[in-house]
Amino acid sequence: MSASDRFGTAKASLDPPTAADPADDDLIESADDTGEEKVRSGIQSIEVGFRLLEVLTHEPRAMMLRDLAQRAGMSPAKAHRYLVSFQRLGVVAQDPVSGRYELGGFALQMGLARLARVDGVKLARLALADLRERLDQTLGIAVWGNQGPTVVHWTESSHPAKASLKLGDVMPLLGSATGLLFAAYLPRSKTDALIERELADSRRSAYGNGPRTAEQVERALAEVREHEGARVEGMLLPTIHAFCVPVFDAEGELALGLIALGHEGVFDIRWEGEIAVELRACAKKLSYELGYSPTPR
Repeated sequence: MSASDRFGTAKASLDPPTAADPADDDLIESADDTGEEKVRSGIQSIEVGFRLLEVLTHEPRAMMLRDLAQRAGMSPAKAHRYLVSFQRLGVVAQDPVSGRYELGGFALQMGLARLARVDGVKLARLALADLRERLDQTLGIAVWGNQGPTVVHWTESSHPAKASLKLGDVMPLLGSATGLLFAAYLPRSKTDALIERELADSRRSAYGNGPRTAEQVERALAEVREHEGARVEGMLLPTIHAFCVPVFDAEGELALGLIALGHEGVFDIRWEGEIAVELRACAKKLSYELGYSPTPR
């Protein structure tokens, strides 16, 4: 089905407004409306529906209909009609067991398409293709998303690591090399809430070998900044080692992280080993191309 067909189906699926929901006035087009008024009404309908997507985008967990509708400022009946169409488009998905709603696969594809148009990601993908040929390691790119560090690109080695990671995965801040890198270089205003949540989770669990106290977190982040990169040994996935190094933009802010991972025994985890040295050199070249200067200009 083409995109135009999909959107046409979605438009047809909107139930006609009923007297039970006066808030649906923004969907009504009177017979004597002018062309301009019809256009305005259509745009208004899109904006109303997108309030639901905005709430889902900023909410880290799937939501019940009543909560989603309340946050979006509309009745559950009205929200449900929009959600039916969004589901048909793949923008929203509903858990068949819990009935909760979350962003769907097409929303992810839209986000990845947008990220793919960012110069930094494009440059990094080209650079990693060349680096993969030299190192023959599994490499990736992560950026900061609405819910944390998000994987947006993978390129496998000829001996792929058995890692259950995929595009769109959000990495834990304290339990992965990628997360530690972003926690070390992003403003704490962006990361404090996630760090506190993960620390609270770690206190309730007897497992995990990441930082478990605020003091351990500070030491781990200081080490990341000292080495200009993060590394873990079997922390997120058993037997899997990983590096993540920073790429900065012209403002000196973290633009993205370059990831390398592989199995213990065949992955050189040394800071001065070939993998770390090559990965950091690649990141520094990308930072330069994005306009970053380590010294003030």
